[in-house]
Amino acid sequence: MRIESPAFRSEEMIPVKYTCDGDDVSPALRWVEPPPNVKSYVLIMEDPDAPMGTFTHWILYNIQPNLSELPENIPKKPEVQGIGMQGVNDFGRVGYGGPCPPRTHPPHRYYFRLYALDSILNLKPGASLNDVRRAMAGHVIAEAYVMGRYGRRR
Repeated sequence: MRIESPAFRSEEMIPVKYTCDGDDVSPALRWVEPPPNVKSYVLIMEDPDAPMGTFTHWILYNIQPNLSELPENIPKKPEVQGIGMQGVNDFGRVGYGGPCPPRTHPPHRYYFRLYALDSILNLKPGASLNDVRRAMAGHVIAEAYVMGRYGRRR
């Protein structure tokens, strides 16, 4: 399984539009070559370079198994019809929260990790990262990621 974004190339800069300095909308993503028998997908976006440890920017779970892409600007609500459910990020909000590293830092890395699962998670919308990870345990049949970078002007 492979994942990519039409908004940026892997390991390159994420456009300002998708950050706290821009419109703060989620980028479009697409994936290919999923394994057979996928029941749902989970997408987790994290910044491992955050000052206090890994910072979670986005949790999207129970993504429909028939999907192979996500459109730009997923609504920031707990349940998105035809797509899936969203959890609470480390900003304390549901949905996508774009890159927003401290101005004094060099560019941070942002990993969009897609997990193919052999089950649907028995979780309500608005779950925490810990709840999602616990529910995923033992059900991941494939994973892929795309990483973008972002640094703010000083």
